[in-house]
Amino acid sequence: MLIHPWDAPRSEAEWQQWLAAHDFGQLAVNGLPGEPPHVQPLHFTYEAEHGPHGRVLAHLARPNPLWRALESDPDVLLSVVDDYVYVPGPWQAASDTPSEHGVPTSFYAAVQLRCTARVVDDPDEKADLLNRQVDHFQPEGGSARAAVGEAPYGRMLSGIRALCLEVTDVRAKFKYASHKPEAVQDRIATGLAERGGPRDASARTHQLRRREA
Repeated sequence: MLIHPWDAPRSEAEWQQWLAAHDFGQLAVNGLPGEPPHVQPLHFTYEAEHGPHGRVLAHLARPNPLWRALESDPDVLLSVVDDYVYVPGPWQAASDTPSEHGVPTSFYAAVQLRCTARVVDDPDEKADLLNRQVDHFQPEGGSARAAVGEAPYGRMLSGIRALCLEVTDVRAKFKYASHKPEAVQDRIATGLAERGGPRDASARTHQLRRREA
């Protein structure tokens, strides 16, 4: 992922706060020789307090075809993208050029976590990691706890494998025209507000936030 200086996060807190509100992404695993990479959409839980860059917890069904590749090469990448919109060319045109000469672009926020994966098959540890995920997604409670040999989930533990991903590097990007002249940024912000499409409001919030910073 190319990250220009003007698209880079202003601090670690910027990407961490954004990631805290996002818990669905795509896990990329190197394929075995001669095979393409595996790309697995999944819910995950990010725990910033573990290690220098945090860790990610997830689980997948035991029949998933990516396990052999993951065990062969535990170096993986978790990609999370959101708040993306299409920006029409005329919105980006410089003040001294015809509007039809403007170059369209994409706005988006993205965080990529490079991780070392550890597959968890121990039933007790697996149950603990599952409960941590449920606590994240259902903080209000309402679900039974996973425990080895106990209903209702104990017998299901053998059908899944848990993943503990230790984050070794983070790349983050907030592509919202931070390098453009004020007149162009004003035009884009107005266009997003007037269009009011899906994710336009969140993209505009990012644009204005980074401009004020």
